[in-house]
Amino acid sequence: MHVRKFLIAIPIVAVCSIAAATDTKPHPFSIHDMLAMKRISDPDVSPDGKRVVFTVRTTDIEANKGRTDLWLVNVDGTGLRQLTSDPANDGSGKWSPDGKSIYFVSSRGGSSQIWRIAPDGGEAEKVTNEPLDVGGFVISRDGNHLAYSMEVFPDLSPADTKKKLDEKAKEKVTGQLYDHLFIRHWDTWANGTRSHLFVAPIGGGTAVDVMKGVDADSPSKPFGGSDEFTFTPDGKSIVYTARDVGREEAWSTNLDLFVVPIDGAAKPKCLTSSNKATDTRPTFSPDGKTLAYLAMSRPGYEADQLRIMIKAWPDGATKDLVRTPTSDWDVSVDDFAWSPDGKMIYATAENRGQKILSSIEVASGSGRPLVMEGTVSSLGLAGEWIVYQRDDLKSPVELYALKSDGSESKQITNINKDQIAAARMGECEQFSFEGANGDKVYGYSVKPADFDASKKYPIAFLIHGGPQGSFGNHFHYRWNPQAYAGAGYAVVMIDFHGSTGYGQAFCDAIRGDWGGGPLEDLKKGLDAALKKYPWMDGDRVGALGASFGGYMINWIAGNWPDRFKCLVCHDGNLDEKMAYYDTEELWFPEWDHQGLPWEQPEHYGFQSPINFVKNWKTPMLVIHGGQDFRVVATHGMGTFAALQRRGIPSKFLYFPDENHWVLKPANSILWHDTVIGWLDQWTKK
Repeated sequence: MHVRKFLIAIPIVAVCSIAAATDTKPHPFSIHDMLAMKRISDPDVSPDGKRVVFTVRTTDIEANKGRTDLWLVNVDGTGLRQLTSDPANDGSGKWSPDGKSIYFVSSRGGSSQIWRIAPDGGEAEKVTNEPLDVGGFVISRDGNHLAYSMEVFPDLSPADTKKKLDEKAKEKVTGQLYDHLFIRHWDTWANGTRSHLFVAPIGGGTAVDVMKGVDADSPSKPFGGSDEFTFTPDGKSIVYTARDVGREEAWSTNLDLFVVPIDGAAKPKCLTSSNKATDTRPTFSPDGKTLAYLAMSRPGYEADQLRIMIKAWPDGATKDLVRTPTSDWDVSVDDFAWSPDGKMIYATAENRGQKILSSIEVASGSGRPLVMEGTVSSLGLAGEWIVYQRDDLKSPVELYALKSDGSESKQITNINKDQIAAARMGECEQFSFEGANGDKVYGYSVKPADFDASKKYPIAFLIHGGPQGSFGNHFHYRWNPQAYAGAGYAVVMIDFHGSTGYGQAFCDAIRGDWGGGPLEDLKKGLDAALKKYPWMDGDRVGALGASFGGYMINWIAGNWPDRFKCLVCHDGNLDEKMAYYDTEELWFPEWDHQGLPWEQPEHYGFQSPINFVKNWKTPMLVIHGGQDFRVVATHGMGTFAALQRRGIPSKFLYFPDENHWVLKPANSILWHDTVIGWLDQWTKK
């Protein structure tokens, strides 16, 4: 498809305005403030429980990318300092068991390898020198071995893989022949390599591929990390997560746990073959006697409840920790960590628009909440203190510490205080109302940054993706409501049926009902917000969303056509029938649309926005990424074609180098400038 007009001039304007990202004078929040924030990740507590190493990402506007370094802070909040400052990316720091070194992944020299540095500083030392990039890694408890991932052909060594890839790159032929799925995943075309785990002596030596010949990935793709594999307590084996299901890979959620000796002398043994759904995140207790991991129970359903399973190691029985006679948690665990004495497990889970931290007694399964507000993640134990990340709608991630009994808490980093002080944000409030089926449904409102109660404000109505997701109390780097509040908008976000954090039945309700209950919730939620907040102008509302939110924008265009002044559809499906054949992870539509499209065509057909294009009339901005293999770009092109053919005011913003998300800083600026400009055009006249 060819379009006659492209948004050529906008990138020049956007790039010229990037200096605003460093503005220290008080001003309304914008995309430039988002880019100016330092992003904390991967905290790791020292063995003595006194210090934390963590990664800080800063945005290099000139280079149009992020760069990362290691930082250190004491658990009491003192001694904050930057540990590495090489122009390359340094991240994923992990303490050695003796606390004398910090191991990390660095791109120094043009290849991602494992390095180490003394915590008190000095020159970093290269540890691995592999011919391929090294991914995530873990260290054995005795400090003698490293396990790390590399992309290899299943039967070839890293050196032979590199040779084969180099030879392929020199060939004039560009055709790629496939005989099974996946042919592409997320944003990458398959080339026959797999992410395999290698184990090497920490002092140097040849690495052993413990997955030799296995046609599967560990960590899992596209988002798996080093929390998907671990050494056994004796250091003699590795327990890892993989989806080893042969030709069914593209429609199976059957991730299993496998154990394999570190010398590769035996083949991997499956530990969870009885469960055909997901098993992942193996974590041993401090005494090494118990293996904990997360598991789902329904095959084919990626949004099923993740529960903590406890297995006596190595051959004992397995029990469900959160479904016991004394506990029946209706939440899905996201992250967890053992207490030092092994009697408790600390876990995070989404809960009514928050991601809370709770303690769970291993013996009984009974639990109690410790942190109830904000978004908690990345747990670590420092003696009697739990160290964790926390963010909310008005603050990016910072590090916190909490006494394990919940009696005392403290913030131990505040590296974004200057940026937050300079950016005026909108006040946030959670509200609830009676939604579809008479159920209680929650949402958030955000006031404009410079709120004046005597004024009425246009509304940015944000619709989250997933659909099994949530716009909760979280500082988002792509869909941050403060970007709209800073531009003078009231913001409304509704966690409709299908959203996570409100019980598994509420999450399950989206199945077979994409356009029913969720749309009713959105309608009732907007009405509830207008009734509750008289400063919101119900006559000036723009709706916008991405992924499922983009689908819902297309659905709204045909099924709620007179409500909004304008719409923004980012990476949204137009035709659910074709979306099945276009996408890569087939388990998702097969579950949500209750079967295969050639066996249950009505389940795909009646939920397709394409059936209601005849009703479209609302001006729409359509945005799509060319490397989005989850929702392919032809859906955005088709949406724009329909709008243009019907004579509806519309624009199409296309990013040939972005996937399902817009990640490059300059593109993010362009995205926000274009979206807010579109809202301004139609709601601020």
